[in-house]
Amino acid sequence: MELIQSFSVDHNFIIPGIYTSRVDNVGGNAVTTYDIRVTKPNKEPAVDVAAMHSLEHIIATYLRNDPEWKDEVIYWGPMGCLTGFYLILKGNRAPKEIYGLILNAFKAVDSYDVVPGTNPENCGNYLMHNLNMAKWYAARFAGYLEDNSDNEQIFVYPETERLVTDDGMMFHDS
Repeated sequence: MELIQSFSVDHNFIIPGIYTSRVDNVGGNAVTTYDIRVTKPNKEPAVDVAAMHSLEHIIATYLRNDPEWKDEVIYWGPMGCLTGFYLILKGNRAPKEIYGLILNAFKAVDSYDVVPGTNPENCGNYLMHNLNMAKWYAARFAGYLEDNSDNEQIFVYPETERLVTDDGMMFHDS
């Protein structure tokens, strides 16, 4: 079975940032999945589950209401490892082109007094939210993005060399 693309990136070298995870062709149109990495995998603790859930609700709401971007947004959701989010947009823009969108989305978290969609009719786990922690993580990531805006490493997955056999099998670090 073929290893999916996001598993082929050596997570020991990923730092928080905005990365292109994959570009797909859907009906002749490009659709891009971005890896919005909030914490350093395998080095920093994962994002608190309740805070991650609140960030999902708040930033999804922000993105789907942004006048410039709302028609481009297909999906916003957390990674299972709780180190970041996936954003799927129509088109194929470089990560630097969505830097402002991501920065503004995370900065906007501070302006929320209530997490949107946190009632039993709108959410499958409406009691599992933590707005204060969501604000903390959002401010931390927004500050990091601002401090590293000129750092190319936050926009390009790290390159690592992996052995590939003649038949295309890839060996990964153990």
